[in-house]
Amino acid sequence: MIIRAATEADAEALAAIYDHHVLTGFGTFELEPPGVAWMEAKRRDIQGYGLPFLVAELGKRVLGYAYAGPFRPRPGYRFTVEDSVYVAPDAIGRGVGRAALAAVLDHCTAMGLRQVVAVIGDSGNTASIGLHRALGFADAGVVRNVGFKHGRWVDIVMMQKPLNGGADTLPDIPGLALGGG
Repeated sequence: MIIRAATEADAEALAAIYDHHVLTGFGTFELEPPGVAWMEAKRRDIQGYGLPFLVAELGKRVLGYAYAGPFRPRPGYRFTVEDSVYVAPDAIGRGVGRAALAAVLDHCTAMGLRQVVAVIGDSGNTASIGLHRALGFADAGVVRNVGFKHGRWVDIVMMQKPLNGGADTLPDIPGLALGGG
């Protein structure tokens, strides 16, 4: 398996993976698959910040992906990102998500960022919670019953991982170029 930067040629595979999770799971609160064009715009937007949007590929097949996006749009959040990771249903449990997310964390560390936040859909999502714990994330809280999907209320689990000393020192980079709002 190789981990590499996602490209425009990956948009269809990325959308297919995401669509599966939209339709069957709680990892995202989308209710309808947003499609290939949305996914390509998302990739361009993430990479436009200089942030990683990576795919895990085996034998020319994209098995999963992970990326880090701005945590919130206001400039005060410029040193913090939020991660996302999705794996093809037949590749779950094979280390795909771990490899892709670990590479994203390495990239964010190299950028000088200070915090990564995970917003995990569904407090019963033991696979994602376990993956994040295994990569050094700590529990930051649970926000109960804030989503409604597949006929039930859904929690979000917040987890956090400091990078580059976290809040122990002042930042030594300008951070992400975020707008106001």
